[in-house]
Amino acid sequence: MADKTINKYSFQMKKLISTLLTLLIFAVGSAMAQRANYQIIPLPKQVEVDQTQAFTLQNGMGVSFDASNPEILRNAQFLCQWVEQSTGVKLLTTPNDQKAAIRLIIGMDADSKSKKGKKVEEPQPLKEQQQEAYKIKVGENGISIYAHNPIGFFRAAQTLRKALPIVKQGEEAKIELPYATIQDEPRFVYRGVLLDCARHFFSVEMIKEFIDVMALHGCNQFHWHLTEDQGWRFEVKSMPELALRGSIREQTVIGPNSGIYDGIPHGGYYTQDECRDVVKYAAERYINVIPEIDLPGHMQSALHVYPELGCTGGPYPVRTYWGVSREVLCGGNPETLTFLKKVLSEVCDVFPSKIIHIGGDEVPKDRWKVCPKCQAKIKELGIKDDGKHSPENQLQSYINKEIEAFLAERGRDIIGWDEILEGGLSGKSIIMSWRGTKGGVEAAKQGHRVIMSPNVYSYIDHPQLKDVAKQPRTTGSYIVSASKVHSFEPLIPETLSDEEQDYILGSQVNLWTEHVAYPEHAFYQLLPRLGAASEVQWCRPDQKDFESFKERLPQLKKLYDLMGVPYCNGLE
Repeated sequence: MADKTINKYSFQMKKLISTLLTLLIFAVGSAMAQRANYQIIPLPKQVEVDQTQAFTLQNGMGVSFDASNPEILRNAQFLCQWVEQSTGVKLLTTPNDQKAAIRLIIGMDADSKSKKGKKVEEPQPLKEQQQEAYKIKVGENGISIYAHNPIGFFRAAQTLRKALPIVKQGEEAKIELPYATIQDEPRFVYRGVLLDCARHFFSVEMIKEFIDVMALHGCNQFHWHLTEDQGWRFEVKSMPELALRGSIREQTVIGPNSGIYDGIPHGGYYTQDECRDVVKYAAERYINVIPEIDLPGHMQSALHVYPELGCTGGPYPVRTYWGVSREVLCGGNPETLTFLKKVLSEVCDVFPSKIIHIGGDEVPKDRWKVCPKCQAKIKELGIKDDGKHSPENQLQSYINKEIEAFLAERGRDIIGWDEILEGGLSGKSIIMSWRGTKGGVEAAKQGHRVIMSPNVYSYIDHPQLKDVAKQPRTTGSYIVSASKVHSFEPLIPETLSDEEQDYILGSQVNLWTEHVAYPEHAFYQLLPRLGAASEVQWCRPDQKDFESFKERLPQLKKLYDLMGVPYCNGLE
């Protein structure tokens, strides 16, 4: 009897151990197998997934591409780099290898074969958004990536990067990509971010990191704010004192013009070679760098060096506190245009961008109204108050048009804040609407191209959480939450006709830095609001859903962690 009991007990123990081992093996296998998730930010245009089957990435798999195109090679290298960073899987670039597991293929119709004898029509010119289009097919034979142009491969590589699981360093994992077809292209041709490096100076290394984050979110325009009352950041070789002296302010006010100062000089400027380096780095990531030389206001740092260009003759210290200065370039002094053309000539030598930002915002006319030179110029030009535009606003418009003609000779168009509408402007000017959307609507109705950047949706220097005490000091009193950013619709269909909507090129978020002095704070302000903005810039309105965005965000935050960039962990 005792033997039978022992045998029964032994059998039950063996069964239990066997079950536990099976569960353990299953658990270990499950932990090692990690799957890609194509629900990324910004959400692609079309995603079809078969979760029942998956392709497994393995070390040594090849990435094939057209070896004659160095741009495609660079994108293949980016893909290999990002896959290894995320998963530890090391891929190899294997040019012109038709048997490679991952293939970069020029053309979007590679799967369809024309019937014998059928006339093949010449391809039609592509819209700008279609230049960036791509298609990803994950199946039994690996991953095929189709694109019209190399930029499409870059966008596709970023999509795969964001879809892949993040594997901890040293951890081994089986990386599976469910079978899928992804087709994508951006909604808008202009998808911008502004960084103000004039009020606070940031290193070239930080700017490159900023550009990498922009590229991750599908942005393609880096608006580089280089000049302000508080500092001049661009080297002008014909006027070296401009950067040497104009870049340094004696101290900086603490907080929102508290009257208390830190007593620490703040300075720094970018040499032309450093600017060219940033331009090259950005171009490799398909981001255009738009320099801004803000004129004729926000120029007190220049007036510090050249006081004769002001209406009063100065002296003008580089400003140590915030707000709008009434000290602006003299609109009636012929040397003002000479100075601006010298500066912008060198800007054009350094920056290949087809658009140059001339600012034009917040130009008080107090000095101009009583300046003999300005009033004499108004009289010379025969400017009269027409009931809509004051003579002084028209004088600013005269300066804008002179600069526009000067830049047009160099193949460039001007872009300015919506104030440049106030004195009238030509049809080639681009308006960046920041005081709400009204200026953008008016400009579109007049036939001008428009970038929508309204402060209440796009100024990410403002707090992003209701509990301001939990955040670093930020500008202003109103909240620009991630949900607010995400809710913006640039086209305003209830106000603009279909034809007028065609003038809206896209949108931009702006990071002003009155109260943002360090890179960590800058990225905190930027993220995750740039993720929300990227869906405004990239996705159709019917795709946008903030609850879905919140569900997809943790996956993107893991990439932020991997890249080592700070972000706000709250979300409202």
